[in-house]
Amino acid sequence: MTSSRELPAFRSRVVPVIVLSDVAQAVPLAHALLEGGVDVMEITLRSNVALAAIEAVAREVPQMHLGAGTVTRAAEVPRVVDAGAAFALSPGFTDALVEAMQAASLPFVPGVMTPGEVMRARDHGYRLMKLFPAAQAGGIGMLKALASPLADVRFCPTGGVGTDNLRELLAQPNVAMVGGSWLTPADALREGDWARITRLAREATALAQA
Repeated sequence: MTSSRELPAFRSRVVPVIVLSDVAQAVPLAHALLEGGVDVMEITLRSNVALAAIEAVAREVPQMHLGAGTVTRAAEVPRVVDAGAAFALSPGFTDALVEAMQAASLPFVPGVMTPGEVMRARDHGYRLMKLFPAAQAGGIGMLKALASPLADVRFCPTGGVGTDNLRELLAQPNVAMVGGSWLTPADALREGDWARITRLAREATALAQA
């Protein structure tokens, strides 16, 4: 079994941050991302269809590494586990949330914004953290500043990430991956434009590998 701190081994260094308004969007979206070379997705708990969407992808697209995002309360942890999420991410973390993740043996990426938060998350045993909101936290400058005093942790910057700064962010030694919502635009989801999402995924994959 995967430990409570070890993520599944996905290939993509770009993690789509997804808000769905319709459960029917979930499975074709997962296939569109896979076709574009993105084998991981973060379905956020920002809508009332999120848990059903996670369940649908977990059941019908098992090759997709599926994370539950915006997990902010301990009570949400068993729900995302029951839905089939393979890991969870949060914009922050609390002791209660960490305890629930570890009790469930669910791999977890806690959110941090300051050096003190990084140190607290490290004390809980985490070495990969979500820098959020990355742009407001200082972006690449903040990542460079954290690299020397906290050299044993890595980050997934999220918030203000796009094609214009993707390569520069991924070039930082302490960046494992990046997260962003630009791969799954709301209008493309609404219109079922899966070809567009595949194109965006391919573009991001090519940039990440350059």
